[in-house]
Amino acid sequence: MIELTRSRTVAAPIGDIWNVLAEFDTISSWAPNVDHSCLLEERPDDGDMLGVARRVQAGRFVLVERITVWEPQTRLAYEITGLPPVLRHVVNEWRLTAPATPNSTYVALVTRVDCGPRPPQQLIARLAGRSLAKTSDKMLAGLADWCTTTKGTTP
Repeated sequence: MIELTRSRTVAAPIGDIWNVLAEFDTISSWAPNVDHSCLLEERPDDGDMLGVARRVQAGRFVLVERITVWEPQTRLAYEITGLPPVLRHVVNEWRLTAPATPNSTYVALVTRVDCGPRPPQQLIARLAGRSLAKTSDKMLAGLADWCTTTKGTTP
């Protein structure tokens, strides 16, 4: 398994960043590389989104992303299915931290890719990881833009 991390500091408080990420079905409103998104089931009444899935259309890929970690204002992770089968297991994890600078948030997007243990599989994981890292950069830029412009902090 390989792990890639992309990060940036966003000029918005953690609560505002979390509110955007927590609207799990609206990623298409702020991520420039997502064409369409929607929840596949109802939002739980208690607000705990663990296990909730969304459908994402990104170019020719139709993905299902299911929440595996839900720690409000700290971490959100989800498994991604619908990628080529050689990518056995892919997980994105958003991590939010308050830096010393007021009204800003350090946002990291960690992507874990597992293609298997053999050297050719590891090579594929590294190559796929490079592509997924570019996707992560676009998502981080879109999130930062959404949270720091007149668009507001809730999609």
